[in-house]
Amino acid sequence: MTIPRILVVDDDYDMRQMMTQFLRQNGSIALPASNEREVRSHLDGGRVDLILLDVMLGDESGLEICGRLRHEQSVPVIMVSALSADHQRMAGYAVGADDYIAKPFNPELLLARVKAVLSRARRSSSLVHRRNTRTFTFEGWTYHAKTEEVLSPENVQVALSRREIALLQVLLANPHIPLTRAEIATALDVTGTSSQSTEAMGRSIDVLVGRLRNKIETNPKAPRILRTERGVGYVFSVDVVARDG
Repeated sequence: MTIPRILVVDDDYDMRQMMTQFLRQNGSIALPASNEREVRSHLDGGRVDLILLDVMLGDESGLEICGRLRHEQSVPVIMVSALSADHQRMAGYAVGADDYIAKPFNPELLLARVKAVLSRARRSSSLVHRRNTRTFTFEGWTYHAKTEEVLSPENVQVALSRREIALLQVLLANPHIPLTRAEIATALDVTGTSSQSTEAMGRSIDVLVGRLRNKIETNPKAPRILRTERGVGYVFSVDVVARDG
C-alpha cells in the first residue's frame, strides 16, 4: 500500500509542526512548507498526494496559490483557515479546493477529512472544482459553464434549477466514473453543513437525479446518459468533450 505524501503549508511554525507530526504518527509522509516557493519545490521534487493549505500565508494568499495550482495539476487541496463563514468556505471551493477545515480543529477530524479526500482522489480528480469558462458537449447536448446555459441537441435552451446544474457539473467532470450518492452529496454540499441522515441524503440525491433525467434523457425510465450503477450509485455513461471558451 502506498504511503500518502502530504504537503502541510502554513506560515505558523508551531501549527506546521503540530500537523506534520500528527500526520506522521498516523501513517503519512508529511512535508512542511511555508510559502508558494516551497510548495512548488516539493511538487517539482516528487509525488505529492494531498496539500493542506492555509488560507493566510503572511503576504501570500492560500486561495490564490490554490487557484494557480488547480490550473496546472489535479493534486487534491484541503484549505485550512480560521475564517469559517460560508462565503469564505465558498471562496475556497471556487478556486478548486476539495475540502475546507476551520481552525481550531480536532486533529482526529483533520485525519478523517484527509482520508476521505485521498480516497476520492484515488478514483477521480476533485469533484468540486469546475472551471467556469468551459463548454461541455455530450450526446448532442451543450453546457456553457460561464452562462450556465444548457442547449438540447435541437439547440433549444433547457431550464435547469441551480441544484440540477450543480449535479450536471459534477457528472460532466467525471464521465464514466461510478459515483456513490455520498460522493455526489459531498460535491453538492459545498458549505459542508449538511445535517441529513445517510438515508435522507440518499433519497434527496435520487430525487435530484430523477429531475435531471427528465430533462436530458429521451426516455427517463430507460436512461442512456445518466445511468444507475447497481450497488454503487450513478454514472454519467457517455463521452464528454470539454473546451475552453
